Amino acid sequence: MLSRRGLPREDVKMCIGVVGCGQMGSGIAQLAAVNGYEVWLHDADSVALSKARESISSRIENLVLKGYLTKGKGTEAIRNLRCTSNLEDFHSADMVIEAIVESEDVKKKLFVQLDNIVKSSSILASNTSSISITRLASVTSRPSQVIGMHFMNPPPVMKLVEIIRGASTSDDTFNATKSLAERFGKKIVCSQDFSGFIVNRVLMPMINEAFYALYTGVATKEDIDAGMKLGTNHPMGPLELADHIGLDVCLSIMKVLHAGLGDSKYLPCPLLVQYVDAGRLGRKKGVGVYNYSKI
Repeated sequence: MLSRRGLPREDVKMCIGVVGCGQMGSGIAQLAAVNGYEVWLHDADSVALSKARESISSRIENLVLKGYLTKGKGTEAIRNLRCTSNLEDFHSADMVIEAIVESEDVKKKLFVQLDNIVKSSSILASNTSSISITRLASVTSRPSQVIGMHFMNPPPVMKLVEIIRGASTSDDTFNATKSLAERFGKKIVCSQDFSGFIVNRVLMPMINEAFYALYTGVATKEDIDAGMKLGTNHPMGPLELADHIGLDVCLSIMKVLHAGLGDSKYLPCPLLVQYVDAGRLGRKKGVGVYNYSKI
């Protein structure tokens, strides 16, 4: 529950809804549950939802085994997590974080639904990595309570949360979102509502350029990645990182950058487009730039 100033109240357990049980959504749900919040995790795919719950429970149990959580805290975290395929169960949520496909149209449809379900005081947050928060907010009756809350992948591990205010986002909404991220143990950076925000405005053109280097025969994929790891101290090369993120996600973000900023330098590399068309989406599909079927 939120206080009048929009900050989470200490005396009442806040309820957080998460839409989408993929890697990002399940990671955000895990974070919230481990940090003592009641969590509803939603996905229309009941089979995927069941697998996500098992995966989250397994990760929490692993944290207990490694001594990062006490047994009591681990049991409480698992108890905090509830799963549903019915958005109506979000009627009591104080904040909803969507982590679904990176499509503006799909996200807008979801925000219209959520706007009609959740309490009038509830905050609607998007984990979008590139789409305008102002435009997402425009389809709701509460634009002052819509905000971008972009977690990095995987959410339980990565230290950063990028917060993006839309044109109408209120100070109370911003303060509540910042406070929640800090309670998750995250560091905050704030971006204006421009395509790609901070991280992907810088990262995705680098990944796209790595695809162009591969596409035009500048070097092999191994040498491109090794050059960036050993020459610039990156923990992953750009092509390896693209596989980790998902080539479909990279392509979606490049399209948003190209459409939103209108500069040809953001035009997606034809090789990236071809890989996505072929279903070579990265680690999650077993093959992307690299083949993971034997790993």
